[in-house]
Amino acid sequence: MKIIHENIKARLPQGSRLIFIIALCILTFSFNEKAMAQQKGQMVRLAKIQVDPSQLEKYNAALKEQMTTAVSLEPGVLTYYAVADKKDPSHITILEIYADTAAYKMHIETRHFKKYKETVKDMVKSLELVDVNLIASAKKPGM
Repeated sequence: MKIIHENIKARLPQGSRLIFIIALCILTFSFNEKAMAQQKGQMVRLAKIQVDPSQLEKYNAALKEQMTTAVSLEPGVLTYYAVADKKDPSHITILEIYADTAAYKMHIETRHFKKYKETVKDMVKSLELVDVNLIASAKKPGM
């Protein structure tokens, strides 16, 4: 920080330095506020799905297609993780994270989501949607 301060002192006149420091503080604060607001506004949901075991392979293919398409085409679809129970792979849980509720509402109106719902309607034996709050997240860089 001292090196940055010395650089600013050397390059800017006294009045300009003060304006620069104030502007830097405002920008830093506003970026932190935006990041916090974005995370607080996110919609996080768990979808607990039981699939007909005889149709599991077809279901998984439809799910993967829908997830990949949604993440690549929709800016508001931030994350999908789908996992299967090791003891019973027909029990699937999906973690879905959307930028906000509006992004979710837009998502369920897309052509690819409606195609997915139509494709899997006779494969899904039960569906439970659970809205949750993200407490924290941690991941290695680049993942």
